[in-house]
Amino acid sequence: MVSRIRLVALALVAIVIPPAFVARMAPGIAAPAATAVAQRIAAAVDVVRVDGIIGPATARYVLRGLDDAKRRNAQALVIELDTPGGLLKSMDDITKAILNSPVPVVVYVYPSGGRAASAGVFVTYAANIAAMAPTTHLGAAHPVALGVGGGGADKTEMTKLTNDTAAEIRGFAAQRGRNAAWAEQAVRQSVSITEEQALRLHVIDLIAASPRELLAKIDGRNVRTATGARRLQTRSASVVEIPMDATEQFLLLLGDPNVGFILMTIALYGIIFELSNPGSVFPGVIGGLALILAFASFAVVTVNVAGLLLIGFALILFIADIKVPSHGVLTAGGIASFVFGSLLLTGENAPFMRISLTLIITVAVLTAAFFMVAVGAGLRAQARKVQTGREGLIDAVGVARSELAPSGSVFVVGELWKAEAANGVIPAGTPVRVVGSTGLRLTVRAVAQVATKEKME
Repeated sequence: MVSRIRLVALALVAIVIPPAFVARMAPGIAAPAATAVAQRIAAAVDVVRVDGIIGPATARYVLRGLDDAKRRNAQALVIELDTPGGLLKSMDDITKAILNSPVPVVVYVYPSGGRAASAGVFVTYAANIAAMAPTTHLGAAHPVALGVGGGGADKTEMTKLTNDTAAEIRGFAAQRGRNAAWAEQAVRQSVSITEEQALRLHVIDLIAASPRELLAKIDGRNVRTATGARRLQTRSASVVEIPMDATEQFLLLLGDPNVGFILMTIALYGIIFELSNPGSVFPGVIGGLALILAFASFAVVTVNVAGLLLIGFALILFIADIKVPSHGVLTAGGIASFVFGSLLLTGENAPFMRISLTLIITVAVLTAAFFMVAVGAGLRAQARKVQTGREGLIDAVGVARSELAPSGSVFVVGELWKAEAANGVIPAGTPVRVVGSTGLRLTVRAVAQVATKEKME
């Protein structure tokens, strides 16, 4: 009884007194107790949230989370996962890092209504512990052309890719002791299951309704990491959330094909405005920056080269329509080329990596409307009578100040001009109309003569 009281007292003292001091006071007993209490107090679990497409930004984020967890000696890194899938390269980067991590990794498909599809299945299988929240699902891991560059892989290439990914996930299943047969079905047949089915088939280890319930359920579990076995102490662990940094958020934004498409559209407008108004500078600068960022985005999501060429051809047609009066024919061709190019650009990718059809149609309609207005304004300007300069004096009415036989002077538009009669002699004071000009000399006809000529015509 006394020894128990002594141990309890030493444990309480260890909470408020440094372990080294307690060790000097009670060697052999106090130090282990103090160390154990200190370790439990210091236990922490790091959390990263993967919500959306798995791409370069996501891979960088998860790898940074693993490095932070390793540096802080965290009890575990929890990856809260809700993804439709993503790039094979990024998925491989994540799974390799998980398999070689000295820190236990827990993949938690969360929140309710979330999913771990395609690449998310591989990440889940690679984890030391796999968990799902209620009303979530997992599966549909068949690879698509997106993973091999978005160029439309042929049947042989897809067969090779499918066999390779099937072997990869079977290796994950063997490493973590999970259902390898179902994993291969997910890859080859794109099957999906709910969290209850996943638990029953031994695809995951547990179901947890909340992150705190998850930490309570995995407390005390033994897991094997790259550096050996570890026993988790997570029930009372503090949770450290690791957010995406600015670079990762920017990369994530660029990884959206719709953002890349918008940047490409801005680049087209910027280049067109700069070429139609040389020297304005600002549209050219904005267009150039947008073009570079658009190419960076398309490098992330992978695009069809034919689509890019069609969009480039549309740009050429738009610029040509500014320089060559085609009455809208070149603009119509440019709009058609732009739409077809946009549809082809990401059309062979997975559905979640394609450009929104609504966005394509909206941009095409706005572009067509803009060029229709611009071309219409140009045609109206060409048809409008010249208002300034010598050409603007044509058809102006004035008065002969001196006799034109054939030369003399006329008063037209508030100024005195040298003039020459087009036919015959025009007496002074006769109303005249300008019918031409040579240099600073006008050619005029008497108003009566002009009226008679027009009547005869």
